[in-house]
Amino acid sequence: MKTPHIIVLNDRPIELANRIARLTGGKVEIANKRPSSSITTFEDVGCRLRELFLNGHPIIAVMAAGAVIRLLADVISDKKSEPPVLVVSYDGAQVVPLLGGHHGANEMARNIAAGLNSNAAVTTAGDVCFGVALDDPAPGYVLANAANAKNVMGALVAGTSVKLTGRAAWLENSDIPIASTDDAQSVRLTISQEVIDSGPLELVYHPQNCILGMGCERGVGVGEAIALAEQALAKSGIARACISAVASIDVKSDESAIHGVADHFGVKARFLDAATLEQQTSRLKNPSDIVFAEVGCHGVAEGAALAGAGEDGILLVEKIKSARVTCAIARASDPIDPSSIGRGRGKLFVVGIGPGSGEWRSPQVTSMIGASTDLVGYSLYLDLVTDISTGKIRHDFDLGREEDRVRHAMELAGTGKDVALVCSGDAGIYAMATLVFELLADSSLSDDAKRIEIEVSPGISALQAAAARTGAPLGHDFCTISLSDLLTPWPDIRKRVKAAAEGDFVIAFYNPVSIRRRTQLAFARDKLLEYRPPDTPVILATNLGRDGEKIRVVELQELNIDDVDMLTVVVVGSSDTRCVATGDGKRWVYTPRGYSSKQGSGIVGVAS
Repeated sequence: MKTPHIIVLNDRPIELANRIARLTGGKVEIANKRPSSSITTFEDVGCRLRELFLNGHPIIAVMAAGAVIRLLADVISDKKSEPPVLVVSYDGAQVVPLLGGHHGANEMARNIAAGLNSNAAVTTAGDVCFGVALDDPAPGYVLANAANAKNVMGALVAGTSVKLTGRAAWLENSDIPIASTDDAQSVRLTISQEVIDSGPLELVYHPQNCILGMGCERGVGVGEAIALAEQALAKSGIARACISAVASIDVKSDESAIHGVADHFGVKARFLDAATLEQQTSRLKNPSDIVFAEVGCHGVAEGAALAGAGEDGILLVEKIKSARVTCAIARASDPIDPSSIGRGRGKLFVVGIGPGSGEWRSPQVTSMIGASTDLVGYSLYLDLVTDISTGKIRHDFDLGREEDRVRHAMELAGTGKDVALVCSGDAGIYAMATLVFELLADSSLSDDAKRIEIEVSPGISALQAAAARTGAPLGHDFCTISLSDLLTPWPDIRKRVKAAAEGDFVIAFYNPVSIRRRTQLAFARDKLLEYRPPDTPVILATNLGRDGEKIRVVELQELNIDDVDMLTVVVVGSSDTRCVATGDGKRWVYTPRGYSSKQGSGIVGVAS
């Protein structure tokens, strides 16, 4: 479950909200307050509630229930996917689960109420009458015919007896009145591995106690793998919902076919090392010396299935094979938690958080950070996402240790973790994304780290932020040049500055100065003065989107190197860049693209 957000509108319930945060591991957000290191703020409560709801975050609102209902009304659609939404009275006396009762809201309400010594106003019929929600089975069980749940619950509440077939502790330990005899009028709750044609007052639950073990050649098509998996399923006679996970050897953790089969069955793919699979050799029906010579164990499909099923697991389907894929199915006596099997494929999110402020951070980046277990980055950048990183493990690095930072993130993901590599601006612009891909070809990077899944998300770059703050200086052709010679030889930088000057590009200079490097920006200024007017606008943007933000517009001839520091991006206009003032005294910078010259020409639909 994602991190709960505790929403308050003013200072009055802050102490209560902090208590709820401690009970739930959530974080407090308050309306229209100055940001601090611990409390996130928002401007519009309706927008914030809808954003959290649509992103699947549990909401605990210390406010009126009616207000929350009205604010969320237009985004409430599917009760099967809605996150928990609770309201707590200002005195903490009542905790009410409004939505997502069977997705954790009822349990959260009880836990919060117990911690506050108050009342959980749970109204869901099954929870109140029987201490169980039949349409939301315990982990490890899948309800096969959810459409029957409403009629079954109605009959139960009306007093109809229950016939339980099969074993399921979560039902046996509930307050459901299970009959000792088979009553023709009774509700039927059936635990079965087989597909059953159920009656109108019957609910069928499939235990997820089977593991689909797979092996394959490198690069095999997903279609071939799915076809063989379906063949094994048909041979087993079990319902597809009984598959808890797809398991294979760890060298296949980046194999599309394995993940394609897992996606096909709606389960996780899990991977085990060769030594673990080799421990199953005595239980294999088809051990192979050829396989051992290739990967270090005597069987991948059968070995992975049996290792995943555990010591009491048995092979339901011995190894079958197609041209390039092998498959087997093993069954355990009880449901299997996929997270207990080996590890998943690690994931690296390479994210750009923009200049730093929350409103300039994309929803995708927020979601990726939320999905991560670990955050890696320069300490300042990690500090800028404290509002969305509760419960994450931080791995802080100093400036100058960029390769160490990226290597650590990749190796960490190689252990099966979901890691966010946090960059400022856009991760692909003078940041860490390029180093990630460079290291993929580095022989010193572990094989596990090279098999990780990688996702890169864009962020607002410093040049975009500077442009937005000052108008539209990037309205025509522009380029970016880093003046740092740590990674690029100074002669190459000189050539690029000269070429950009001759080409009359708007230029955004990154890394314009450092403590030891003071001459490069002066060179760039002097070179540009050879090609464009001395009054060309220059934007100096410092600490964009952060405390201490400072925006200045000066003429190129007046550019003073001492006015620039390491946190400043310098945007130099082209010979066409202009300034215009508005009545409020604001001075805007823009580079015309020529739209006005087209007026009256009959040309329409100019691309923008």
